[in-house]
Amino acid sequence: MPSRIYDASDDWDPLTNAISPPPNESAQERDDRIKQELEAKQKSDAIDEDLNRQRILERKGPKPVRVLLLGKSTFLKFFKLMHDPKAFSAERASWRAVIQLNVVRSIHIILDAMTHPSQPRHNHRAVTKEIVSSTSSSPLSGEIPLPEDTSEIEPELIEIRSRLSALLQIEDLLTRRLTPKDYSEVGTTQLAPAYPLKHVQTELAINSSVPWKQRFDRLVGKGDTERMIIDWDDPNDPGKTLHACGEDMIRLWKHPLVQQMLEKQNLRLEEMAGFFLDSLPDITAERYLPTDEHILRARLKTLGVSEHQIKVSAGSDVGSDWRIFDVGGHRSLVTAWAPFFENNLNAIIFLAPISAFDQVLAEAPKVNRLEDSVSLWTSIVANKILQHTDLILFLNKCDLMAAKLASGIKLKDYVVSYGNRPNDFESTTNYLRKKFAGILKENSPLPRTFYCHYTSVTDMLMRDTLKNSTLLL
Repeated sequence: MPSRIYDASDDWDPLTNAISPPPNESAQERDDRIKQELEAKQKSDAIDEDLNRQRILERKGPKPVRVLLLGKSTFLKFFKLMHDPKAFSAERASWRAVIQLNVVRSIHIILDAMTHPSQPRHNHRAVTKEIVSSTSSSPLSGEIPLPEDTSEIEPELIEIRSRLSALLQIEDLLTRRLTPKDYSEVGTTQLAPAYPLKHVQTELAINSSVPWKQRFDRLVGKGDTERMIIDWDDPNDPGKTLHACGEDMIRLWKHPLVQQMLEKQNLRLEEMAGFFLDSLPDITAERYLPTDEHILRARLKTLGVSEHQIKVSAGSDVGSDWRIFDVGGHRSLVTAWAPFFENNLNAIIFLAPISAFDQVLAEAPKVNRLEDSVSLWTSIVANKILQHTDLILFLNKCDLMAAKLASGIKLKDYVVSYGNRPNDFESTTNYLRKKFAGILKENSPLPRTFYCHYTSVTDMLMRDTLKNSTLLL
């Protein structure tokens, strides 16, 4: 239907109609409306004044350090723990729910795998000039049917599986708690699974603008020691169900037949972000409160660009303001977000998970994760808008890389150009380091220093690296 075109002779104006008082408005309704409009204007003016005050302070004071983070949001949590421990501690109730969701998803993946215990799970493979792909992670909810031939599963496991059916409702409850009501449609999405799981929901992803942590403010109070306390008397606390199912979850995970089944189906849950099955005794405790390590390991996918302000102390100096920008799940859209940071960044911190050389992206099962990191690194170093920005590369998850190589998984099977070089940690990481350095040298519009470090995201090396960085001077 064609749009109507209004001209000056029209008596009806859509804007005037939208802001005009309702017809047949009573005197009391009018007074209430005017009062609400005045309150709304006062709030708006207060926000504008606060923003102007911040702009003035920024102009007068030292410029904040502006850093773009590309990689694991775990880095951001670690940075908060280092420099703003009170704010980090205040989020424990929020991360408790995320960790519980991570645990239930992992158990659900095992239950899904039990529907076809003897059926190998075929990997998605994508061959390129450099890389061949393999596995990744996935999620949950709904009922999972028993396999047609239950003779393949021990009666004990069938009984455990039946008792753990109570967990299948916990995921929906936790998802609702993590998703504010007003954001239910625009604030979350579902990511496609990398594994072809038949009875498991795709992964929850929350838009960075969604204030999901505020949903748990009412569950928290402060004791005399400022320690965050959960409302343990909440009858709907998912922790009660996890506690009741704790022993069964531990028995399921440690059962030799389950481990054989997972190996046959190439489901390496230990490599998934948000893996906590080795910590079940702690997480299913009756009054579980997340440790710092658990919060750092928790997995919650975010989408969109978010800004985080952190006060950083640098030796004996007063410190400096850091603005860390996390582009979340949109990190590959360089051309979309790069113009917003033109001549306005001190550094880009790039985390490349080198242990993922045999895994694929959850959102793109035909794309190898290491190949994706190499492609993104290439596009960033070649971007002329970012040519004056320092780049700090962390070859991340070195602990998992070493364990994977020691288990017999060969880099050359996935990175064709590696050839017949030794399959030890030193040789493989040196090769990857030279590969990233070569890309910077060949593609950067201007000569730039190559800053590269081997680390795990929670490693003390990262702390030392940042403290010794010129960004803190």
